[in-house]
Amino acid sequence: MPVFDFRFTVDAPLEAVSAFHFEPGILKTLTPPLMIMQVHQFAPIAEGSVAEFTMWMGPIPVRWKARHSRVSETSFTDSQESGPMKSWVHTHTFQALGERQTEVHEHIEFEHFGGLRGLWSRLLFPKPALYGLLTVRKMITRKQVAQRLKAAADAPSSENAAPQNAAPEDAAPEN
Repeated sequence: MPVFDFRFTVDAPLEAVSAFHFEPGILKTLTPPLMIMQVHQFAPIAEGSVAEFTMWMGPIPVRWKARHSRVSETSFTDSQESGPMKSWVHTHTFQALGERQTEVHEHIEFEHFGGLRGLWSRLLFPKPALYGLLTVRKMITRKQVAQRLKAAADAPSSENAAPQNAAPEDAAPEN
């Protein structure tokens, strides 16, 4: 069975990178700009949860159903239950390389159908296309995680924030 491995680093703590990949709506967030993703069902990633979607590759709709398994804080696997491939098992693993750097490892084991159906999937999912897709996802992940970390750092902490009902210190007392 062919294997495709893709690794990249994100300058962010493991917890931030992992949390990003478990966010609701992550499938659309990670969709490359020129691809249309129509999500039919996407339960939060958990053991046995299902994702059903249609990827529009230009004018061509590609329907896919995957089930999540081996879910932990630092990895999960999605396996195609129905779709264009004979077999597709995609494992996402996140490993801390330091306090502020995380490696993302995308490991895909896949198999094309034989005959004309296999020709179709080979045209849609050759290794260079997988490399391109995951390169775009790398750029999206780095940008989105950095934005989330910046927003969290810029947000007032609950310790320093004034209570919502408190009057400003220089406000005149009410009569």
